[in-house]
Formats: sequence, structure tokens, C-alpha cells
Amino acid sequence: MQITDTLASLVSQALETAQTSGSLPAAGDVDIKIERPKLAEHGDFSTSSPLALARSMRMAPLQIAEAIAAAIPEHHMVGSVTHAAPGFVNFTLSTSWLQSQVDVIRDADDQFGSVESGVGQSIQVEFVSVNPTGPLHVGHARGAVIGSSLANVLEAAGYEVQREYYVNDAGNQMKVFYDTLYARYMQAAGHDVPLPEQSYPGEFLEELAADLLKDLGDGAVSKDKADAIADLAPESLERTLENIRHSLELLGVSYDQWFHESKLLSTGRFDEVLNFLEDADLIVERDGAKWFSATKLGLEEDIVVIRSGDGGPTYFGTDIAYHHEKFTERKFDRVVNVWGADHHGHVARMDAVLQAFELDPDRLTIILNQIVNFSNEGESLKFSKRNNVMVTVDELVEEVGADATRFTFLSRSPESHMEFDLGLAKTQSSENPVYYVQYAHARMASILRTAADREITFESADLSLLVHKHELELIRKIIELPAVVERSAERFEPHHLPHFAMELARSLQRFYESCRVVSSEESELEISRARLQLVEAAKVALHRTLSLMGMTSPERM
Repeated sequence: MQITDTLASLVSQALETAQTSGSLPAAGDVDIKIERPKLAEHGDFSTSSPLALARSMRMAPLQIAEAIAAAIPEHHMVGSVTHAAPGFVNFTLSTSWLQSQVDVIRDADDQFGSVESGVGQSIQVEFVSVNPTGPLHVGHARGAVIGSSLANVLEAAGYEVQREYYVNDAGNQMKVFYDTLYARYMQAAGHDVPLPEQSYPGEFLEELAADLLKDLGDGAVSKDKADAIADLAPESLERTLENIRHSLELLGVSYDQWFHESKLLSTGRFDEVLNFLEDADLIVERDGAKWFSATKLGLEEDIVVIRSGDGGPTYFGTDIAYHHEKFTERKFDRVVNVWGADHHGHVARMDAVLQAFELDPDRLTIILNQIVNFSNEGESLKFSKRNNVMVTVDELVEEVGADATRFTFLSRSPESHMEFDLGLAKTQSSENPVYYVQYAHARMASILRTAADREITFESADLSLLVHKHELELIRKIIELPAVVERSAERFEPHHLPHFAMELARSLQRFYESCRVVSSEESELEISRARLQLVEAAKVALHRTLSLMGMTSPERM
């Protein structure tokens, strides 16, 4: 149970006690919310429930707050309870309870911060899902980091999580890819075959075609174009996906499943869904194409699902079948899609799709991540291979490292435009938040090594000695992690993690500057032992936070 849940229960008990005794009149139900006050002098937690109760009780909120505060039952977690204008009940956690949490944190180890808000629920997080037509570029990295970190947080909240990459291997973009590949293959074999009018530029397909010629031979050269593409397509797709997998692994991203769009067609799932929509009178034929009747579901225009030219499904058409499969075949309770901002117009469409299937649209959450601008020490960068400025995820990771990349992308909410300063990300100073946070972890590891070298044991430390304001402040900060995890999971907002990591690192810095941990003085041995336990607890918390962000926790820097 979270601290806030315990305090809310105490307020509820106090209300009942005050009403039974007659100090407060009966009133309707009220949602008791426990929050952190803006000012430290107002305690650790606060509730404004008296303000919400004032009208139904016909009393001044300050009087209600006074009555509730007086009726709060004793609890080992609570040190003091006060009331304040205009109608707040403020709680200060007890020093003894705070001290006891050091052992709780150390015992929890790498499970510290886990909560149970998602237990019993399944959730799929689909992210990146870039067309398999070339390497990942830097524009894809933000969604990769957001999606993978969100999946980590959801697991920590108790959800059964599946990470999925949707491979768009059946649409028109793949026809352009294979047409370009065929031309490059024939050119590599010495034949003068021009690129098609619609083609993919760049060196990737030139190199891929040359590799295929070398590894598979020139058997496809003598075949007509369709048969040649049929020979080359499976291997070219697999190699392109392997390139994408490698880039994602460099960034610390992995998946539980790679789901192919082509499967929706080969298994008949797309036709099945199309028939369902036709039976529901949600498909109309017009201009030789088939349209999803989105206007019947509140949208301004219908949307093509079967093209008029070749009779093939559109991207949106197969996406309908894909989401139907997620909810009805695999039966996920919730689905989260992390998309680029260019998919903004697709959000309302997917809402209409779920309505068409009589599914609750709230079961699908779409996170749009905005464009990232890159700079180097304040100077704007325009990516271009011609100018030798890196353009791929691989090059970004090589330039600044996976940890710096992940922390930076997570430091802002997805809907915020952001600037990624490459120079700052590489700076080894406190100005660089990545360095600052990881250095805090390395410093704690160093302190514990020093204690081990001096053979100072601390398993039986007297934690009641931890009374310095920066010791208690550090404990207060550490125990926020479960609430951060719960909030991040509930709102699908992993960007709370780097902010917590920075706050924890700052609290550690204040503790380090004010409290000598390892002392050679015999008279300070007991306080050293207690502080070493606190350092170990803080290390546990910071390590878990970095792990949820998909980052490493250096032991030395």
C-alpha cells in the first residue's frame, strides 16, 4: 500500500469518528486525495478534503480540517498532524518510520519502487514500427526510448507487458523498396537498369543489393522482374530488419514480438475484418475504392481502406485489422501506441475504429512524440550525409552513448518539442544531467568500497542515529520512487523518471556535503554504519530508477 493510500484511510477513519462523535455533521461521499504540499513547512503530505466537504456540511473548511486533524488515529507512519487555512490537513511522517524504511529499501533491492496498480491486467506497447526500407535515423530514436522505458515502468507497476514492433511489410512502400532493390541488384550485376520513377535514395539499397549479389549469386538476373523480386524479397527484408534490430539493441531496446503486416493478409484476418465492417454497414464503395464510413462515427470524412488502382489495402486498412487482432484475438486489456507527431490525423480514426468494433476507445492510448531539433553547444545542426553530419541511430549512439541518448530523450514529455545538445550530452561535468546522475551512483559505490576496504560492517547499524536534516531529507526523497512509478504508469508518462533521478542525485549531494559517511574516528563508527546503510539504500533507489530508464548504473567513473 502506498503512503498516500494509508493517509487517505486515516482521513476516512477520522471523518467517521468525527461524525459519530458529533463534531462533524453527516455528508455525502468525498474522494479523499492526498498530495504533496508546495511548502515544506506544511508537512510531507496534505489533503484539501475539508474544502470539498464545506458545502455539504455547511461549515467553514478550516473548522472541518480542525475536526479531522483532531480525530486522526495514531499510526506509526505519522509523526504529527496539523490543520491550516483555508482548509488543509497536513501530515508529517514520523522520524522513526522514516528511519525504518532504510532497511525496507535495502531488502527490496532491485524490486524497490514496484507497485501493484497494474496487477492482473495485460498491456501491449507498440513503438517505433518504422517501415523496413532502410536504417533507423535519429528521428526514430525518441519514440524508441519513450516506448521501451514506458514498458519498463508498466512492468514495475505490475502489468503483464508485451513490447511489439509492427513490421509494415505488405504496403505500397514495400513495392517501392523492392522495385528499387531490383534496379540496384541489376546495376550491381553490370546491367544498365534505371531506377524506377518512385524509388528510395541513398547508399543503403546499393550496399544491400551488392551484398545480395555476392551472397546469393546472380541467379535472379536472368529472371523476369517479378520472379527476381520474389527471390530477393525474403532475404532483403530479413537483412533490413536485422539492421533495425541492431540499431535498437545499441540503444538498449528489445521486443517480445515482431508482428508482420503480411500475416494479416495471409491468414485472412484483413478480409474477415472487412466483411465485419461491411455487415455493419460501415464500408461504402466509391470511385472504384472501398471506404471506411468514418462519418457515421463522427469524423468529417470517410477513409479509403481498399485502393481503386490495384485493389490492395491501404495502410489504414491493415491497421484496422491489426488493432482488431490486438483486442479480440490476443485480448490485451490495454494497448499503447507510440507514434511520431506526423500520425496526428490517425488518432481520431483509431478512436472511430474501436467504436466500430464496440470496444471502449479508452483501452487504446496513442502517444505522439514531437520532433527533436539537434544542436552542438548551442549551434543548430542540420543532418546530412553530404555534410558528414550523423543521421542514423547508430551514429547518434556512437557520438554520445546510449545512456546520454536515453536520458536526454526522456527528460521532456513526448508532446514537447525538444532540443538535443550533443555537446552537453558529452560533457563530463555537473552541467550534464546524465553525468551528474550517474556520477552520484558511482560515488555511492565508491563510498561502499571504501567501507569494505576498511572492513567496516554495517548490517546491524542503529538507524535511530539518522536524525540530521539531510539524512531525513534523503530518505524522504528515496521513498518517493514507488509513487513516481505509479504515476508514470497511470499516466503513461516515463519522463517523470529522469526528473526524479536528478532530484535524488541533488539530495545525495547535499547529504554527502553535510554528513561524513566513512570516518576513521572510533567515536563516529556507529553513525558511519547507519549512514552506510543509508548510502546503500540510496544506491538501490538510483540503480532502480536508471534501470527503469534503460540506463546503466556505473560503479566507477
